Amino acid sequence: MKFLLSTLAVGLLLGSAGVNAQSLNIGPGGVTVDPRSPRERAIDRDIRREERWRERDRYERRRDYRAERRRGDCRTVIETRDTPRGEVRRTTRVCD
Repeated sequence: MKFLLSTLAVGLLLGSAGVNAQSLNIGPGGVTVDPRSPRERAIDRDIRREERWRERDRYERRRDYRAERRRGDCRTVIETRDTPRGEVRRTTRVCD
């Protein structure tokens, strides 16, 4: 039985060595075969990389905008209003 399993494993490794257009992954979820060519997988990686760059750029622009607002001419306005239940304060930040 052990000989049969080892022979089967070696046969799979040698059989898949000549296949260039597929990716064979053995992991916790089982055996998966990716039928895409290496070029298609590279294109997919490039697309994901561009999405990460776009997201990073978007984050940096938001961060710069917030920093600009902090440096700008801003003031805190506190409005106080009396209600039947008591005094209510509303704090807002106003930037010019």
